[in-house]
Amino acid sequence: MSRYAETLDWLFAQLPVFQRTGGQNYKIDLSKTWAFMEVLGHPEKDFPSIHIGGTNGKGSTSHMVASCLQEAGYRVGLYTSPHLVDYRERIRLNGLPCSEEFVVDFVETWRTHLQRLELSFFEMSVGMAFVYFRDMHVDVAVVEVGMGGRLDSTNVLHPLVAAVTNIDLDHQAFLGNTRAAIAGEKAGIFKPGVPAIVGERHPETDAVFRSHAAQVGASLQFAEDLAVTLTPTDLLGSYQAKNQRLARAILAAQQVFPVSEDELARGLLHVAEQTGLQGRWQVVSQEPFTVLDTAHNVHGLRETMAQFTSMGKGPMHIVFGMVGDKDASAALELLPKDAKYYFCAPAIPRALPVEALTILGEALGLTSCAYPNVHAAWGAAQSAATSADRIYIGGSTFVVADALKPKSAS
Repeated sequence: MSRYAETLDWLFAQLPVFQRTGGQNYKIDLSKTWAFMEVLGHPEKDFPSIHIGGTNGKGSTSHMVASCLQEAGYRVGLYTSPHLVDYRERIRLNGLPCSEEFVVDFVETWRTHLQRLELSFFEMSVGMAFVYFRDMHVDVAVVEVGMGGRLDSTNVLHPLVAAVTNIDLDHQAFLGNTRAAIAGEKAGIFKPGVPAIVGERHPETDAVFRSHAAQVGASLQFAEDLAVTLTPTDLLGSYQAKNQRLARAILAAQQVFPVSEDELARGLLHVAEQTGLQGRWQVVSQEPFTVLDTAHNVHGLRETMAQFTSMGKGPMHIVFGMVGDKDASAALELLPKDAKYYFCAPAIPRALPVEALTILGEALGLTSCAYPNVHAAWGAAQSAATSADRIYIGGSTFVVADALKPKSAS
């Protein structure tokens, strides 16, 4: 086993990881993160940043912003989560993941403090990213919120712009049971004197954002209200239009790193190429048409299913799995009744057992078979499909992650 693999095993084994096990590792304050920043010499103060949260689209928006800044010639750090295939996807410089050596050296250098402070996996990762950005002398870093905002470990930043994509019901056990409550948590990234931008309006959340912005002394804009001319992007999901509108508003709101319209257009046209983004309406085959998408809640699946069902006329095959803390019944109700389903479970402890998913699907009249893993389900869909058919793979970020990994790894 390589030193890098051993280091990752240690990182994942230290404390429960929300990505894998769920909410028992959700922190109630930022005290440990602040303590870690002090130990590290406060790297969060050593680079300008752009902070992006929200229910859906924050990853895509972050990659769009980073790509445009790269196109303008800046040295751009990018921190996102979760990763799909390799942990190093979380920490990038001009689209390239940090080195395996950096990950190993960081953990070896700070291991005593990581253990003494009893940091979570996410707290460790945030500290690692911020040290990397400092050490690599980035001009600016684009940082995606992990979950929520107010109590998220990334919220030690004082950014150039704080943005929230949209609000819908997700992670209610930790963020609240209403859109207004969730908006309050996500508005926690607003800072005094820092432009705040919200991508999408909603009657339940607009007043919450206005109130929080006023309380902290932040100017507030809704990107939905801005007159913006959208340009082509290599991110092909129909939902990316909203993300592009927000990305443009974010870059316009900060004055430190100018980006011309030509640079914006080129950056938006080459997002995946320049930042390594995967899993967002990622077309992996044309015959049969096969697309992977990380949409994993009602808000996201409503958009992806509308696009998928509108493309072509061939029979539909849907490879689908979820994690146990999502509203699987509500998600399944959005899926087309005339598709054939290949239910599976992603290879993480949080996964919804495929037997439970099958029972829920049967109750809704969905025609399905159950499979032991994502690749087995995908293989069955490929075997059943003709070149004119359509295959969708999704339901969870971790289903897409398993699909992108080699069969032996997943």
